[in-house]
Amino acid sequence: MKHIKKLSQTHLIVFSFICIILIGSALLCLPISTRSDTPIPFTDALFTATSASCVTGLIVADTYSNWTLFGQIVIICMIQIGGLGFMTIASVFSVFSKKQIGLAERNLLIQSAGTLRTSGIKALVRRVLLGTLIFEGIGAILLSICFIPQFGPVKGIYYSVFHSISAFCNAGFDLMGTNQPFSSFTSQKGDLIINFTLMALIVIGGIGFFVWNDIAQHKFAFKRYELHTKVVLVTSAVLIAGGAILFYIFENNYSLKELNTFEKIIASLFGSVSPRTAGFNTVDLDKLSDSGSMLTNALMLIGGSPGSTAGGIKTTTVAVLFLSIVSAAKKENGITVFKRSLEESAIKNAACVFFLYIATLLSAVTVIAALEPFPLKDILFEVSSAIATVGLTTGITSQLTVSSHLILAFLMFFGRIGGMTFVLMLSERKSSPLLKRPKEKILIG
Repeated sequence: MKHIKKLSQTHLIVFSFICIILIGSALLCLPISTRSDTPIPFTDALFTATSASCVTGLIVADTYSNWTLFGQIVIICMIQIGGLGFMTIASVFSVFSKKQIGLAERNLLIQSAGTLRTSGIKALVRRVLLGTLIFEGIGAILLSICFIPQFGPVKGIYYSVFHSISAFCNAGFDLMGTNQPFSSFTSQKGDLIINFTLMALIVIGGIGFFVWNDIAQHKFAFKRYELHTKVVLVTSAVLIAGGAILFYIFENNYSLKELNTFEKIIASLFGSVSPRTAGFNTVDLDKLSDSGSMLTNALMLIGGSPGSTAGGIKTTTVAVLFLSIVSAAKKENGITVFKRSLEESAIKNAACVFFLYIATLLSAVTVIAALEPFPLKDILFEVSSAIATVGLTTGITSQLTVSSHLILAFLMFFGRIGGMTFVLMLSERKSSPLLKRPKEKILIG
């Protein structure tokens, strides 16, 4: 216990995710969790628990076909905890038990929930919980309009709640294997209610709790939003619209070829939203063109926004790097956006996160390519999906070896806490050296 108290806030967040994964793995290993008569290998349970806790969606076996009702409930509980963040959920009990949240707990929430200040933490926690219940509840009601007629009242309501939580938490787990294993929502590509409900939940869950709070306070007064909120909303809108247009162009004669114009538009929009970073699909991913596959890889790696249920490099990271390139091209000192100057540390942190993700991605692709016989295109897609906690796959996940599964499990864990953790560890306050070294220039580019 003394050792746990000595851990930093960053290490406590990492430790909490490890605990959730191990507990989930143990529960999924129980005979009551699986439909199979033979015990499930621990590595499969560990992979599934990691995927659920890190809200990814990569699976070694179809969720409906392999797991019983108990196993599915364990998975959706891990998704909910992993999506909101263990520290956020733990703080909910403190808020409703009227226990005072200390400075240490406030610092944990700043890192876990992605807020920028310690003031108003209790209000933020309440809004996160209330907002989650409202959005997931509305999503479940809308989905039940389609699922109840298809599956009956009990199963239809259960499916609606499961997929609403999975979509809001950007997890990508689905139970549509009841129709065909590993089919996701390919049979609902033209259903407006299902498509737009899932997309809305994915976007709302992926913009971040801080953005919710800002919008709740200032409503639709865009000028009064914090700079973070403005950057997130504008970047997200550009990525969704741009991604949909490019997906339509690239896939018109490939994965969208057999669809009518209306279905192509809906599928293109879904193909732009879901990779950031939900993991559902309405088209066959093994039919993607090379251009469409690279576009999806890019969208997966960018992901959602900080302090959200989404993974990836994050929208703000990409925005800061893009703005720094524009600033360098104009030979400007510093970055100015929406009449505000960014701190120099934001540029350093963005570059650090980007480099860590790309270096880890390339390393994993190289190792798995040496272990597996699959095309490099499929391996790159799988690794991008894992490290960005997306869950999309061309269908090779279940065919990979145990070694590759363990690598992907690490990537999912890294993707959920890696960028944030490493940057925070590097930016921790340390005593500055008294001696200042002389500066000297080097050539760049």
